[in-house]
Amino acid sequence: MRTTSLACVRLILYILVSAAFIVAQELQPLKLPQPQTEGGKPLMQALHARHSSREFSSQKLPAQVLSNILWAAFGVNRPETGKRTAPSAMNWQEIDLYVATADGLFLFDAKANVLKPILREDVRAATGRQPFVREAPVNVVYVADLSKTGRATPEERDLYTAADTGFIGQNVYLYCASEGLATVVRGGIDRPALAKAMRLRSDQKIMLAQTVGYPKK
Repeated sequence: MRTTSLACVRLILYILVSAAFIVAQELQPLKLPQPQTEGGKPLMQALHARHSSREFSSQKLPAQVLSNILWAAFGVNRPETGKRTAPSAMNWQEIDLYVATADGLFLFDAKANVLKPILREDVRAATGRQPFVREAPVNVVYVADLSKTGRATPEERDLYTAADTGFIGQNVYLYCASEGLATVVRGGIDRPALAKAMRLRSDQKIMLAQTVGYPKK
């Protein structure tokens, strides 16, 4: 009887240790490759090619492409000051980029160029009402962290966070136009449901989402 009990204890300890090891492995941050900041189409050609797409291939984006997209969106382009590729009011840098993929939900850390894991679940379907969001490889959710907006009035917060989100979204549009990728900014979101799925705080506000991927052939 004592031998059986000891064996059960050992089995339970093995399961707990194994589970902790698996969780620790899964929750490791994903270091992105250094963004490629040279090349691409000239600006006027990218502007000419810029358009919204609503048909996407399910093909996964390589890590290098994802790194380039996120850097273009709101990466650090002046390391000496920590300033970014898109302007932000009072340098709040209040717009966070959450990246939803088949592998889970991640938060882009621009300074470290790292994707921090938030959820292991695939929440792409919750990022919009259009059917294509379920299959497209990447949906970026723009979330305003209102705790960074200081003493701004509600009207100022609404204005500046909307403007800052627009700047970032346009950067993604131009990168995609330059590289032949498909993208669309979306406002059709069940925000309360998505905020719950993403486990956001009450002072975080979902602004828009943007789908990115290869064009559907």
